[in-house]
Amino acid sequence: MYYPRAIESTARHISETFPVMLLTGPRQVGKTTLLQKMAGGTNRKYVTLDNPTIRNIAKTEPELFLQRYAPPVIIDEVQYAPELFDYIKIYVDTHKQNGDFWLTGSQAFHMMNRVNESLAGRVGVIRLLGLSNSEITGNYFPEFIVSPQEFMKRIESAAPMNLNEIYERIYKGSMPRLYENPDVDQEQYYESYLSTYIERDIHDLSQVADELSFFRFIEIIAARTASNVNYATLAEEAGISAPTAKQWLSVLVSCGLVILIEPYFNNALKRVIKAPRMYFADTGLCAYLTRWPSAEVLEAGAMSGEFFETWVVTEVYKSYINAGKRPPLFFYRDSNKREIDLLIQQGSTIYPVEIKKSASPANATRNFSVLNPITKEPKEADRFAGIAHRKTDIGTGAVLCLSSDLLPVDQKNWLVPVWLI
Repeated sequence: MYYPRAIESTARHISETFPVMLLTGPRQVGKTTLLQKMAGGTNRKYVTLDNPTIRNIAKTEPELFLQRYAPPVIIDEVQYAPELFDYIKIYVDTHKQNGDFWLTGSQAFHMMNRVNESLAGRVGVIRLLGLSNSEITGNYFPEFIVSPQEFMKRIESAAPMNLNEIYERIYKGSMPRLYENPDVDQEQYYESYLSTYIERDIHDLSQVADELSFFRFIEIIAARTASNVNYATLAEEAGISAPTAKQWLSVLVSCGLVILIEPYFNNALKRVIKAPRMYFADTGLCAYLTRWPSAEVLEAGAMSGEFFETWVVTEVYKSYINAGKRPPLFFYRDSNKREIDLLIQQGSTIYPVEIKKSASPANATRNFSVLNPITKEPKEADRFAGIAHRKTDIGTGAVLCLSSDLLPVDQKNWLVPVWLI
């Protein structure tokens, strides 16, 4: 069973406005399947550089390769032959035809450097992550915004999910193959996935010399999902240096396995923690790495809250990625340990969002008041000294939780069921 992807309309728009479209993302999230479905019924060719013979031609005779696979064409796993990029540039500059090249690639870390050098201004880049809950349920909601009117529209069509259903979704993760073929063994799938990732992607990255240590590092990151990045702690646990820990985490982010949410900064806010917050992009892979045997055990376990927060944040994040937009997401934490899980910035307005694994969370919005200083006009002396803060409005707040209904907390905040993301 194929699940249509929410990003398809964005991809078609990119193809109509750029000669080259590059679809990046982690392995096995459905990049090739999406483009092949989009190309159905057309004369667009398909070629994959996974084939070593074809890859060798692309690397050694790129001009000949483009004669054999003339546009319109899908070139899969293009990162294996970066030599093609210069010749693609020559071709598109000569023919000036939008939509000629559809490229996919998994190793964004190296590939994007070559793309930026050769195809700047000629390529539209979009990312694909695993299936969102909205795609799985067939709702295809747009990007998540904190709007009571939008929530009321969504609740008309969304089917409620209970605690067990949500944790089954969290435990299973977001890889399309696990939903398209229910006979696939989940544990074997993720074991194979990691083996492929380590052997094919990480092996090619010069930043990683010790594959066994790197695998241990991935396990440590999974165990610390939904926590602030501390390179010294990560290094100590993995038995590596802090610079190496920083380098390896950047590899995981570039390859799409980890998402970083940056802290919100405004001069009006004091003692703000500046370390980013990290989330494992696929909760199913995260559960496999942390060795949870079932959804029931995970829900009752010590990391239940962290997995719930990870799933919610990644669902919000994917809603923006699927709309072809950069996620405007931040978080707040200060030295007094006051936190706001998500801040969504829309123009000059910040919308605070708290995440609670509870059906009726109490006092969930109590920390929203820490943002009040950003709403005040900066002092004239601060303006003169060049340290004035940005005056920012605070919009409607939301508590994403396990509530069975959409309910107001007060005049400015709402309890929002997580199945409305």
